[in-house]
Formats: sequence, structure tokens, C-alpha cells
Amino acid sequence: VQLVESRGGLVQTGGSLRLSCAASGRTLGRGAAGWFRQTPGKEREFVAAISGTGATTYYADSAKGRFTISRDNAKNTVYLQMNSLKPEDTAVYYCAATPITYVNDYAARSGSSYNYWGQGTQVTVSS
Repeated sequence: VQLVESRGGLVQTGGSLRLSCAASGRTLGRGAAGWFRQTPGKEREFVAAISGTGATTYYADSAKGRFTISRDNAKNTVYLQMNSLKPEDTAVYYCAATPITYVNDYAARSGSSYNYWGQGTQVTVSS
């Protein structure tokens, strides 16, 4: 499975941006997927995850109420809608996927739970 994130971009504080992650090579099928982000000098951090069916979602505290993860299995795509963006959301965002349909809260937040990763896309929020 190859994951390709959409281009990020530069957004003003308070603005919105939607990232997409399209799978090619093989379908995402019913595998769970997630979004992580990383800034220079810091460890990669969990942002959000969604089960293979879309019925279960998990969010980092920093993302709750502002970000929404969703998926369209017919399009083999996972989305991250980001609203009320803040400068501290500036990072390279990565999507990730696993063949496992359901991951629990703990597993969803761990990068080691995912087999496939996108190349990353830069999101910059200006103050």
C-alpha cells in the first residue's frame, strides 16, 4: 500500500485546512488509519485515528473539538479536517494505515501499530 497525502499549505491562525490521504497499490480495505505530525527536534505525535469501518475515532487532546478524521472507503481515502488552526499546529503531517480493522485507544496512538506511512505534508499556520 502506498499512501499519498495531499499538499498542505500555509494558513492563517483560525483558518481551516483539509488533508487527504489516498491509498494506491492496494486498497485500504477495512484497515484502521491515523494521522501523526512532527516538528523539527520533536518526536512524532499522534493526532487522530479512525477504525476501518469509520465507526470509531480517537483524537489527541490537542485535536479534540477542532480536527475531524473521516474516511471514504469507496475512494480509498482518509481525511483530516482541521479547523481553528493555531501556530502550534505547524508541523509535517503524516498519514498511516494498518490492515487491522480495529485498534484500541492505546494502539491507535502508537506509530508502531501502523504498517504503511505517507511521505508527509507540511502545514504551516501563521500567527
